[in-house]
Amino acid sequence: MPTSKEEQPFAEEALRLGDQEMDLAFAAAVRDAEENPPVLSAEAKEIEARLQKAEKALDRDKAQVAQLTAAADKAGEARKDALDDQLDVAKAEQDLDQDEVDDAKQDLIRAGGDPKGRIQAMVDEHEASSHAADSFHVAVSNAVEERGLIHRFEQWSALHQKQLLLWQAKQEAESAAAYFSTRHKAREAQIAGEKTSARPAETQTNPGQATASSVPRVKLSREESASLVKATKLRSAVAKALASLDKRIDDEKQLAENYGNWIEAVAAKQRAVVHGALKGISFILGILLIGIFFDSWLERLLGKTSLDRRQVETMRTLTRVSVQIFAVLFILLVILGPPSQLGTILGLAGAGLTVALKDFIVGFLGWFVLMGKNGVRLGDWVEINGVTGEVVELGMFHTVLLETGNWTDSGHPTGRRVTFTNSYAIEGHYFNFSTSGQWMWDELQVVLPTGQDPYPVIDAIQKKVAEATSESAKQAEQEWQRAASSRQMNALSAAPAVNVKPIIGGVEIAVRYITRANERYQLRAKLYQTAVELLGGRKVLPSQAPAQK
Repeated sequence: MPTSKEEQPFAEEALRLGDQEMDLAFAAAVRDAEENPPVLSAEAKEIEARLQKAEKALDRDKAQVAQLTAAADKAGEARKDALDDQLDVAKAEQDLDQDEVDDAKQDLIRAGGDPKGRIQAMVDEHEASSHAADSFHVAVSNAVEERGLIHRFEQWSALHQKQLLLWQAKQEAESAAAYFSTRHKAREAQIAGEKTSARPAETQTNPGQATASSVPRVKLSREESASLVKATKLRSAVAKALASLDKRIDDEKQLAENYGNWIEAVAAKQRAVVHGALKGISFILGILLIGIFFDSWLERLLGKTSLDRRQVETMRTLTRVSVQIFAVLFILLVILGPPSQLGTILGLAGAGLTVALKDFIVGFLGWFVLMGKNGVRLGDWVEINGVTGEVVELGMFHTVLLETGNWTDSGHPTGRRVTFTNSYAIEGHYFNFSTSGQWMWDELQVVLPTGQDPYPVIDAIQKKVAEATSESAKQAEQEWQRAASSRQMNALSAAPAVNVKPIIGGVEIAVRYITRANERYQLRAKLYQTAVELLGGRKVLPSQAPAQK
């Protein structure tokens, strides 16, 4: 079937010539069947005899029905009933004989003894198929024009297969034309030989006849007349066969020429597809050259900047990967072609990216949470997923902490930078020292040996801790109350708390107190020094305590 308007005329012409050739071939087959009837077999002869007998009986029944019908019309009332009964019996016998005739005819057709009936059935079937072919219209099935090297190759392959089929059809038409030409020449040679052999006999029979005008004056017998009629019909059949062969030769030659023109049209379309594929290959080469140019240009540009070596390497890797990704995307677009269902593909791609980039999307939304009232700021001390540190970077996707802890005590800087995706603000939780003083609870532990009264030491240590942290505790209470904005926080106290518990070998005294995070180690060292002096028996006033170095 044609796939373009340029191919439609060739397809319609091929259909017309093919239908005409089919009619000529069928007519030749019918003439051949009529001129050369098959020899009846013993079974067919027996069926034919039965058919003739049934036909004779049917003729007698028809004559009897006609005779009884005429007699019944002329008979009186006395004989009319009897004649009607005889007429009914005769009609029943006529129907029975008619059924026998029909059955014998069908049996004779199946046995090959009724060539005329078979030919008529074939003629009826041929006329029905010819009517269906005449009502058929060639429709152009326009192929969807798709871009991309893969689609170009598929189009070229389909056109190549069609071209092979057209070449095969052209060769078959040329072979048929050569075959009919050979038959035509053989038939002409046969006729010429028959005329040569028949001319001396005709001259001997009528030696004094020189022209065709003298033929009517010759008196022929009945057998000679029948022979002459038969010869005339034979010559007429031969002439019709030669004329039919001439038409079929001409049809096959036109069909071969039409297929050749159709092949040229397909080849032109195939060349257009190859041209489009070559353009796609040139686009790919252009994309590669442009990518190489941008990669080298960006490398030279970054080499002239005054950035750190690691930053330059990072930027170089980032730009190179970006250029490669864009180049691969454009090359895939050239190879695969633009998507036919862009909306569906974008929807599926969006869904896939949403699943793949879920953490980044949630992290981006978490950035808005962190920018809110209850978020974090640069310099805040926070705890995220068990890691404590100071916020040094707060980006749209990541939060960077300078870790403190993970050595001997919590709060000791480790020098490590810990990066978290901002998704923790939505999916997890975080702790923030939300007050400006960054208050935290610390603990002082002292062990007294067995046999020593702990209460004087406890009172002295508690007094020293309360004197050292009184100002800090008051400020912490005020800041907590402002941060909480709740009446329940009014009863919150930041005063030191003492916990005493017996242990093996003595008594453990633990004093919890409030302090600033950045003053934690200095205050702890001062309190330990005071505790050591108290345990050593020296009474040191707070104002006389040595300064912490």
